[in-house]
Amino acid sequence: GPAPGGLILDRADPDAVLVRRSRDGDHGAFGTLVARHQAVALRVAALMGPPADAEDACQEAFVKAHRALGRFDPNRPFRPWLLAIVANEARDRRRREGRATRLLEHAAALLPPDGAADDERERALARVGVHELRHAFARLREDDRRILALRFLLDLPEREAAAVLGCATGTVKSRTARALGRLRAAIGEAP
Repeated sequence: GPAPGGLILDRADPDAVLVRRSRDGDHGAFGTLVARHQAVALRVAALMGPPADAEDACQEAFVKAHRALGRFDPNRPFRPWLLAIVANEARDRRRREGRATRLLEHAAALLPPDGAADDERERALARVGVHELRHAFARLREDDRRILALRFLLDLPEREAAAVLGCATGTVKSRTARALGRLRAAIGEAP
């Protein structure tokens, strides 16, 4: 019967028809594939990676699946192949989150003992505590963690952070300010 977008699907294996159409350049067909599997993909991403990143993980996985569609074996079912890509992307995000958290812990461990901090930022970090900061940092969005890690953990100047991110220095300033605001709010909510 008709699918989203008005496509008529093969009752035996609608995914196979959509994959073939997508490979032949029908962009709507891939959109229909995404729509058919988006809900389960979102659940897989939330289970396998940071739940807050599930939508972004799915979106990136769908882009990767579209690029790899030419290598997909049409004799195999599409959904498990797609969900494997989603799971891999979600796991990669979890690993990156873990690396950022470990980097944050390492930076906090390098802080001088209470009262010996000579920099306002270090005093603030010591006042908050590593545990609370780690939990607050882990709840931030990936882009917030990235900008804060570049600026404060790696101590890159705005100009260098801008080069790493491929954006303007002003963008780094505004992203940093917003990320710090969200980190402060998350610290206020820390357990």
